[in-house]
Amino acid sequence: MNNSVREHREAEGLSQGALAEAVGVTRQTINAVERERYDPSLELALKLADHFDRPVEDLFWLDGD
Repeated sequence: MNNSVREHREAEGLSQGALAEAVGVTRQTINAVERERYDPSLELALKLADHFDRPVEDLFWLDGD
């Protein structure tokens, strides 16, 4: 799964730690999501979408395989 979490986070001027705190996870989790080494749970994906005030589809999409 691909994502644009890093781009949205940087556009808001947030650190990984600040975003992690805002959505209730660790900085390491945000790092793993951004590096596409971890697919977030549905709950986390929805929390991130809510935080950025975007549809979840703007943040996450399948790579088209």
